[in-house]
This record gives sequence, structure tokens and C-alpha cells, in this order.
Amino acid sequence: MRLGVYSGRLRLHGEQHQKTLLAASNYAATLLHLKRFEEGRTLLRKTIPVAEKVLGESNDTTLRMKSNYAVALYRDAGAALDDLREAVTMLEETEPTARRVFGGAHPTTSAIEENLQDARAVLHAREETPSPGNASSS
Repeated sequence: MRLGVYSGRLRLHGEQHQKTLLAASNYAATLLHLKRFEEGRTLLRKTIPVAEKVLGESNDTTLRMKSNYAVALYRDAGAALDDLREAVTMLEETEPTARRVFGGAHPTTSAIEENLQDARAVLHAREETPSPGNASSS
């Protein structure tokens, strides 16, 4: 359903329209909910730069897209350490903007903060777990 909305908006308005970007954000969130992380990352990699240009870096849709991109990175069980670090960095860069623009009680700010805590925990756990090639044998 959301793919159809996004595709329709894309055809009707083009990629640089506010409604198209909102539909892309909603579609990406649906992909993440379905654990289709690679598809979500691909869509968000393409649309985040457009959203930053058209809507601005402080826009709610842009901030949610960035947060969802980080989620697509750190919730993927096959994520590399670099992906986890990228997720943490993106959320660390996005959180102050959300806090400045919306305040700490805003749902977008709260979601970004929660995702940042989760991403840091996943990164920390992965860094603490020795890889099979580095495990010491006693």
C-alpha cells in the first residue's frame, strides 16, 4: 500500500515535492517494520539528500528519515561494525537538531534519543564480543 502511495506521489509530483518525501519516509518506516532493512536503507540513502535540500535539515520528515536510516543500520543482524558506528554517529548528529527545533518532549526527539541509546547498546555489545577469528583458545 505505502509503495503505491510513494510511487503515485513520485509520478504525480516528482522526487522534490514535500508530499513525495513524506510518502517516501512512511514507506521506508514500513519497510523497517517488516525488517526489510536493505530496501529501507536504499530508499533512504536516495531520499535523505533530497529531503535536506527541499525541506531543510531541521524538518520533522528529514529528521525522521535520518533516524530511520540509522535504525535500518543498527537493527540489521548482519550489520558490520562500521554500519553500527555510522548509525550512532548519525543519531548523535541528529539529536541536537531535533532537541533545538522541537524540544525534548517532542515525539521525534524522544524517538531519536531512544534509537541513539539502542544503537549505542548494540555497538557496545558487538565491540565487546570477540569475533570468531580473534577468540582466544585456552
